[in-house]
Amino acid sequence: MERRFDIDWLRVIAIGLLLIYHISIAFQPWGVFIGFIQNDDSMEWIWTPMSMLNIWRIPLLFFVSGMGIYFAMQRRDWKQLLLERSKRILVPFLFGVVTIVPLQILIWQHNYHQDIHYVANPAHLWFLGNIFSYVLLVFPLFIYLKNRPDGKFQRALSKLLKYPAGLLLITLPFILEAELIQPKNFELYAMTMHGFWLGLIAFSTGFLCVFAGESFWQTVTKWKWGLLGMAFSVYIVRVMIFNLRTPDFAMAIESNLWTFTILGFGHAYLNRPSKALSYLSQAAYPVYLIHILFLFIGSWLFFGLSLPPLVKFLLLNLFTLGACLLVYEGVIRRVKWLRPWFGLKGL
Repeated sequence: MERRFDIDWLRVIAIGLLLIYHISIAFQPWGVFIGFIQNDDSMEWIWTPMSMLNIWRIPLLFFVSGMGIYFAMQRRDWKQLLLERSKRILVPFLFGVVTIVPLQILIWQHNYHQDIHYVANPAHLWFLGNIFSYVLLVFPLFIYLKNRPDGKFQRALSKLLKYPAGLLLITLPFILEAELIQPKNFELYAMTMHGFWLGLIAFSTGFLCVFAGESFWQTVTKWKWGLLGMAFSVYIVRVMIFNLRTPDFAMAIESNLWTFTILGFGHAYLNRPSKALSYLSQAAYPVYLIHILFLFIGSWLFFGLSLPPLVKFLLLNLFTLGACLLVYEGVIRRVKWLRPWFGLKGL
């Protein structure tokens, strides 16, 4: 199969936006309550654009992860795939829980003059734990579908996704999940029942969208501008009328509209190779694993300075990204025994 460069780009972009999003939390008046080092001077205004990002950033990653499983299955048998996913997902997850996350918690404890003690915790790596559990849960179904590439279900799904109405139908499970779980906050995904079930649905839907064939991609590409207009309109209604808190079913619809929009634009404009992508697609995973550690180090360094909050925000973005890439390039990428712990293949 041809490599889908747009999927690689979207993964890189989503992780980059995740970094900015997490830095933004450090400038919210409630950041400390969810385990972030918080700047004394808040920038609450930045949460309005972040709330647009927040509703689709994690669902998109689950979609892309499900799509990645489909492509991986075309080149591996089930034993090879499970071994590869264990190395790629489970090993970095366990390594991060017992080494990386405890270090960032120690920095948090030191900053807030807490008792210093070792804490193993998934923290931001909860996403990897969810993904690996999804692989185990739905793998039999994926194998069944792989062995029937032109079966009745595939033909029916392909026909359904030829039309925009098909996108609405595959949004229904997301609406049902939101109404049944009734999350306290729709955007609260980390280590919640809502995050688990939403992720499982998005992961499975991503797989099915690729399994359906070209019809899905033709639809989201053809209707990308219309999807963008609808997504932005629903967001404006959420901001202007509901003060960012629309009902859960509306949140689910908006989330999928943004996701389909981004997939459509990505397929139209990003499905081509580049040297930058080759490098960044390798760097993105290690950067995701260590970015909170350097976010906390930067927060500890900068938040005590007498600088405007916007300047601190910009400095923290530059420091976090720069430090992550420097450690990746200078250490993780080049030290052979470290690479597997960060999900990279051996040299």
